[in-house]
Amino acid sequence: MDFELDEDEAALQEGVRKLCEGRFPMERVRAAQPGAGVDRDGWRELADAGVFALRMPEAEGGVGLGMTEAVLVFEELGRALVPGPLVGSHLAAGIVDGAADGSQVVGVVDGRDEPLLVEHLPGLDVVLVIDDDGMRALEPRALEVDEVAKPLDPLTPVYRVRGKLPDGDRVADPDTVAGMETEGAALVAALQLGIAEAVTDLSVAYAKERRQFDRPIGSFQAVKHLCADMLVRTEVARAAVYAAGVILDDPGVGDAQRAVHAAKVTAGDAAVRNGKAAIQVHGGMGFTWEVDAHLYLKRAWWLDTVLGSPDIHATAIASTLTR
Repeated sequence: MDFELDEDEAALQEGVRKLCEGRFPMERVRAAQPGAGVDRDGWRELADAGVFALRMPEAEGGVGLGMTEAVLVFEELGRALVPGPLVGSHLAAGIVDGAADGSQVVGVVDGRDEPLLVEHLPGLDVVLVIDDDGMRALEPRALEVDEVAKPLDPLTPVYRVRGKLPDGDRVADPDTVAGMETEGAALVAALQLGIAEAVTDLSVAYAKERRQFDRPIGSFQAVKHLCADMLVRTEVARAAVYAAGVILDDPGVGDAQRAVHAAKVTAGDAAVRNGKAAIQVHGGMGFTWEVDAHLYLKRAWWLDTVLGSPDIHATAIASTLTR
């Protein structure tokens, strides 16, 4: 399997990276008020770039690409810590009118979870709830919720649902939802890959400029080992995530379910461990609010809980190996 990007894939990834650098620089991401909802202008720019309609057929107004390209796009969104229900709105394109063009912001939650948590609720237009019978669409303001005062990721506001959920409108059957969950897990893994990559670059840059004993700290063997390990974890995760995208597009290449499980476990481990290592490379400054490393680590911890924990995906991998 060839993981080298072709000319079109490289151009797509570069275009999304430039969009994120221009529209979502870290100072702007940090300045956002989580409780104020989603940045609608930025959301529409993402939609105009095809982020949400990427895999919709061209005949339906989409871009007509596949999961191979989608993981490249979401890798860049993860690298930039772009806030908002990115995966939910991408999966909702073609199911919820307006999700593809960015006029409707859509969140997806698993109604079987306890407690039931909804991200970015003030900015949502539709909430899609997964249950045993498929998926239903709810009006966000119909939910009775309590805001979580200190969410794990300070850039991802979280609300705990109280009481019984409204009935809503049925929009997808269980088979469709199963496919969406698999695709969604691959996209979350791509976000995690982007985080692993970003904190590696952040740490290497800091190690080159920070000096102690009249030498850059990157010349010290212990720091070199930390950065080298971060790079190895990132590249292993990249191979797993790219493989998942390719196999989802062409199931004949391999076991798509196992590939996605492996991508989620590997990329999640890389994002979390690299986030911790980045804080260590930054030393005492790494623990402060001003350094961006903690934002990446907290987002990595949060994404580890989305669409299946590491234990769930690792157990699923084990079951495929013992069949």
